[in-house]
Amino acid sequence: MSQQPAEVPVQSSAQPTAQPSIGSIAAHRPHAVNSGPVSDLEPDLDADLDAYEEDGEGAELPQGRFLDRERSWLAFNERVLELAEDPHTPLLERANFLAIFASNLDEFFMVRVAGLKRRIATGVATRSASGLQPREVLDLIWTRSRELMARHAACYQQDVAPALADEGIHLIRWPELTEKEQARLFTLFRQQIFPVLTPLAVDPAHPFPYISGLSLNLAVVVRNPVSGHRHFARVKVPPLLTRFLEASPQRYVPLEDVIAAHLEELFPGMEVLAHHMFRVTRNEDLEVEEDDAENLLQALEKELLRRRFGPPVRLEVEESIDPYVLDLLVRELKISESEVYPLPGPLDLTGLFGIASQDRPELKYPKFIAGTHRDLAEVESASAPDIFAALRERDVLLHHPYDSFSTSVQAFLEQAAADPDVLAIKQTLYRTSGKSPIVDALIDAAEAGKQVLVLVEIKARFDEQANIKWARKLEEAGCHVVYGLVGLKTHCKLSLVVRQEGETLRRYSHVGTGNYHPKTARLYEDLGLLTADPQVGADLSDLFNRLSGYSRRETYRRLLTAPKSLRDGLITRINKEVVHHRAGRPAYVRIKVNSMVDEAIIDACYRASQAGVPVDIWVRGICAVRPGVTGLSENIRVRSILGRFLEHSRIFAFGNGGEPEVWLGSADMMHRNLDRRIEALVRVSDPAHRAALTRLLETGMSDTTSSWHLGPDGNWTRHATDPDGQPLRHVQEMLIDARRRRRAQP
Repeated sequence: MSQQPAEVPVQSSAQPTAQPSIGSIAAHRPHAVNSGPVSDLEPDLDADLDAYEEDGEGAELPQGRFLDRERSWLAFNERVLELAEDPHTPLLERANFLAIFASNLDEFFMVRVAGLKRRIATGVATRSASGLQPREVLDLIWTRSRELMARHAACYQQDVAPALADEGIHLIRWPELTEKEQARLFTLFRQQIFPVLTPLAVDPAHPFPYISGLSLNLAVVVRNPVSGHRHFARVKVPPLLTRFLEASPQRYVPLEDVIAAHLEELFPGMEVLAHHMFRVTRNEDLEVEEDDAENLLQALEKELLRRRFGPPVRLEVEESIDPYVLDLLVRELKISESEVYPLPGPLDLTGLFGIASQDRPELKYPKFIAGTHRDLAEVESASAPDIFAALRERDVLLHHPYDSFSTSVQAFLEQAAADPDVLAIKQTLYRTSGKSPIVDALIDAAEAGKQVLVLVEIKARFDEQANIKWARKLEEAGCHVVYGLVGLKTHCKLSLVVRQEGETLRRYSHVGTGNYHPKTARLYEDLGLLTADPQVGADLSDLFNRLSGYSRRETYRRLLTAPKSLRDGLITRINKEVVHHRAGRPAYVRIKVNSMVDEAIIDACYRASQAGVPVDIWVRGICAVRPGVTGLSENIRVRSILGRFLEHSRIFAFGNGGEPEVWLGSADMMHRNLDRRIEALVRVSDPAHRAALTRLLETGMSDTTSSWHLGPDGNWTRHATDPDGQPLRHVQEMLIDARRRRRAQP
């Protein structure tokens, strides 16, 4: 890493262990960031920090104990970039990680940076838990993101693009094309591109046009040969056209280059003096005042229209841009110089998603096809397995994408829709696919006369329009569609099937960590529990009643739910580990989440560490924990894993005095999840399942597993090789190998 370590008292937190066996279950993604020195570890008396309960014993915890969340997010995206920079990553996967980095950063500016600017402008921004003032955070973001974007561009220009050329995939610019290729693209321009272009002039009669967020644009300078006057015009690159055009087999040129080469066709009679690419990122986070909205659906649709007109938060320009043109853009967009990012072309490398999708298996991760979970597989006939019969025998712990989603969760709902003995299906939907078999199954069930309740979270960020579409489709089919509770997003992942079996009703449940999305289930690492346990079924019935009606139940048998009981429930269990440790009984805390930010949860972990309890945290993205600080967190280890699958599952495990307790569910350790969302964790009761999840956590945290380690200064260090320089195993590779070995067994 390029950052210099901050001056923080460091106590080694290494806890070497032998490589554990993975057994039947799973892990994810990569990075590093310098958070600055922690000079004064003094009691934190800052009234601006979020208030939280001090459930532990002992003295005040020190000031400066939280890392900055925005800086930590940038560190996460740097880990993604490191995978693109790594020559051991398959080449087309490197191109894919470059596109992921760019897409991630787009969303970060649209949401996090835009939100921070809005709070500063309205005067409601306060000092963050890390101790930084809002303006300091914004300056930090501008500086750090500029460094990362420069690295990103250099990785493409100097490394990935030349390597792709060596493999016969040429990403070139217009001057590098042959005359024959240019002639072919001119024909394509005239027939398919020119008709959809709309040049917009800027002059006293034509005000500066609105520049939509994330669109690629050409700033064009033309001169009238008669008057000699220069004029500015903007040409938008059509977003629905293919970004990289194939000039000849395996030779690709950016669409904007083809447009730029034919600007004379757009401005006949004018002299084209110059053209420069630019791209604007706008505030695209939604603000819907639900208390004032009589119809949430209509209010959200109106807000989606306004989203396109959010204020700009970033201007990307080609580094060769003319100062006159840049001044014009800065002035008209009302953007500060700090928000201008000059870069070598081409801009917007999210276009590499298309290149990375090429059918070149030798340049990608080895192909892996998920198989049916062994407890659901029907080995004696070709018929589909009876999932209800399997669940009457035992709970099934699913681990996607290693276990097929289509032959488990999807099959569960499809069987329920077709089964005449099924009376009702209740389901949450947060995100789903464009043509969703889950939605189709729910529609089939409703049309068959079953009671179908669907909780559609239409405020799922950037999926709002799609979710509105599915909500209306479900309503038209006769499903009962509700949108959850006012002020709270419904983020839990739940399915409940009620079936008539003889004289009794039996409830079958699914509680998961991921969305009911068949496509992302092949790319996201997630867990799910299928069960016929009566307590889980009763809990889900109570929770669905709360979401669809007026129930005020907040305590459950095998669930912890947000916003009422989840945080307190986890803190109580963390504190119990201190009691067990002091009594000499087995004690530990192991957490796997996407983000670890909540101060109350982190402080509980700090107090457990101070008492001597080992705390392991496996995090994919943001982490505000400062591990390895003497007297505070020397018993805390933090790891991050990134790779071909997006690590997305959430697991919470406790030693519990020798009787391990393990939970899984939808909640990350963030304020929004614990305070402003409906979340649910389910307690795993099967000892074999608890053991499998414990092995997974041990594997992800092992020093012999490839991962990133977080230091007390906020820097992440990649550990990908052993002391002899040999590559460490990746947990995802281990899980794939374990599944393949299992299938090969007679």
